[in-house]
Amino acid sequence: MRFGAIIQARLSSQRCPGKVLKTVVEKPLLQYIIERLKQCDDIDSIVIATSTETSDNPIGSFCTNYNIPCMRGSLENVAGRFNDVLKHYPWDAFVRVNGDSPMIDQSLIKKGIDKFREDNFDIVTNVFPRSYPPGQSVEIIRSDTFRKTYPLMNKQEYFEHVTPYFYQNSQKFSIFNFHSEINYGNLHLAIDTPQDFQVFSTIVSKMKAPHWEYHLSDIFEIIKDIKRTDPEDS
Repeated sequence: MRFGAIIQARLSSQRCPGKVLKTVVEKPLLQYIIERLKQCDDIDSIVIATSTETSDNPIGSFCTNYNIPCMRGSLENVAGRFNDVLKHYPWDAFVRVNGDSPMIDQSLIKKGIDKFREDNFDIVTNVFPRSYPPGQSVEIIRSDTFRKTYPLMNKQEYFEHVTPYFYQNSQKFSIFNFHSEINYGNLHLAIDTPQDFQVFSTIVSKMKAPHWEYHLSDIFEIIKDIKRTDPEDS
């Protein structure tokens, strides 16, 4: 089976504008995500799906500089961007990745892909229900299923958030959800606010090896150490 990864990204975030290209150790957040995805041998190719708005031109430039395919579409219809990508890439399934998840654990993606290969699932995920922290969401969706379902999406939340239609109509689909065996409490690893970005910067500053060598359990330990030594940084 062929698997791709689609990273949805835009610069017009209200709570943390421009976050996907904000740099930590001279490296944009998008680059952290790409480097982690490249550690997953099951992923054949990576595409960034952004908007045609001029505000997202810097994302297009980033993709050119880093030789990453970029497809642009409607700012509001993110699901439409995904559908457009699937018209050009003959993957059997794809991994949906948010541009605010620079610490996404590629081993979780591999776990999801391994499960996807086992049976004729439409979706393998870890958010239905969620037991992993935000920023560690895994959604692997069969391409044919997405293409057939897209015309049925008729609400803004479906267009904006891509996958709610599947979960709200779960009886129509074969969905497998894998759960965390560890309770991560209120751990939050998505970059939604400037404070989240500062926490991410602090985590990276504690890393002694390439960031992709740190899995979720390792990052959890770093955060616990940060809280023990300097509660104000957490």
